Amino acid sequence: MNQLFTQKSSIQWLLMAGFILSLSGCKKTTDDVTPQTTTTTSENTTVDSWILSNMREVYYWNDKIPANPDTTLAPDLFFDSILYKYDATKNPTGDRFSWIENDANTLTAELSGQSVTTGMDYNLYLRATGSTGVIAQVLYVLPGSPAEKAGLKRGDVISKVNGQLLNTTNYSDLLSTGPTYTFGLATISGSTLVDSDQTRSVTATVFQENPVFLDSVYTIGSKKIGYFVYNQFVPGANGSKANEYDAQMDAVFSKFKAQGVNELVLDLRYNPGGYTSSSANLASLIGKGVNSSKLYFREEWNATITPLLQQEYGSSFFVQNFLDKSQNIGNNLSRVFVLTTDHTASASELIINGLRPYMPVTTIGTTTYGKNVGSITITDDTGKIKWGMQPIVFRSYNSAGQSDYSTGFTPTVEVEEPINLLPLGDVNEPLLNEALSEISGNSANGRRAAAVRNPLLQMGSSIQKKAGGQSMIRTLKNVKL
Repeated sequence: MNQLFTQKSSIQWLLMAGFILSLSGCKKTTDDVTPQTTTTTSENTTVDSWILSNMREVYYWNDKIPANPDTTLAPDLFFDSILYKYDATKNPTGDRFSWIENDANTLTAELSGQSVTTGMDYNLYLRATGSTGVIAQVLYVLPGSPAEKAGLKRGDVISKVNGQLLNTTNYSDLLSTGPTYTFGLATISGSTLVDSDQTRSVTATVFQENPVFLDSVYTIGSKKIGYFVYNQFVPGANGSKANEYDAQMDAVFSKFKAQGVNELVLDLRYNPGGYTSSSANLASLIGKGVNSSKLYFREEWNATITPLLQQEYGSSFFVQNFLDKSQNIGNNLSRVFVLTTDHTASASELIINGLRPYMPVTTIGTTTYGKNVGSITITDDTGKIKWGMQPIVFRSYNSAGQSDYSTGFTPTVEVEEPINLLPLGDVNEPLLNEALSEISGNSANGRRAAAVRNPLLQMGSSIQKKAGGQSMIRTLKNVKL
């Protein structure tokens, strides 16, 4: 099917959604065609023509691309100029997620959980209403990471970096300059933040994140409750073909099955998405009555490329069935609880949408991100063009034909994370506590105290900066377009 493109290209991955455009800054390189300040009009035209030929074939809204776009623009500006852009009022079904990057190799590593990092994720908040002060609160710390070795932990509040108080003007630079940081901590007294003399010195390094973060089993009466914290849908480490993280996931559910787990709490509150293969693997470990003959989700592509893919690969190209998993605990479950926040996106939302036709799914937390569309990473096989792009190319539907979560899943039970964060897995941690209360029946009879809301205004998160954040990635084997 090489006739689909005027320049030779390869589609490496299928992605559900993509990255937030404002956070997808380009990285400078010295390769053949890169975004240098001295880039010539001829070089721009070469890259832009490559972008345009691909987009006219695979872009979900390819019929909305301008007829004669300006191919003298810098590639990132050109790409942005041809998108069918989202507008909350005028075009609420438009494109929020397509993006372009000039370093596909780095992106591939980051999509597999490898990046230069301190090893922690955090939310950003204004210190107070009307304030220009900013804090970063640690959500979780990766085992073995520089952040853990420095003594940072969930709930810590960073108010200074390298001696400077964070504010709305400097926080982005201070938190990204690196590689060495001295974090100044603040303490929480009631709802008041107080700067302290405590510091933690951390040097960012290349680090591989294992998404299988935590698992526990709780016993409440006759209930055996499995709890699984999973932070990204990644089958294995960057460069590995062993799918070791999927194997660890299988091992967790094998343990759940052996211990007679009959209720499940799946914690996806910080999971922005990932590979569809891992999403299908997890769903297949949970679903009730599912097997390889049952549909997990299907894809809808544009009218130009659909018949070509259908002819070349058949209708199976557009569907993902469940897998046959001996570790499946679905027969012991009557329902599943999923813990969510606005970081719960795409591949995580697909779990919710894909399981709903097969069993009740109760969501606890806050509204999810809302990504029901997919993109692909396209690179130039010749090596002359170093850019990679991720245009939206499909929309996903579950087995009941449902795809109505572009604004996110509203929680069945709303629980907001407080400013005082307890460790994940602590039975008093508000989201987990609500799930345990729902299971035990304490929530219905009013014996549970209401969680205290976080009074601070959230203004961002490091989770959004993960490459392919809010993504769903499906490996394409032996597919050439």
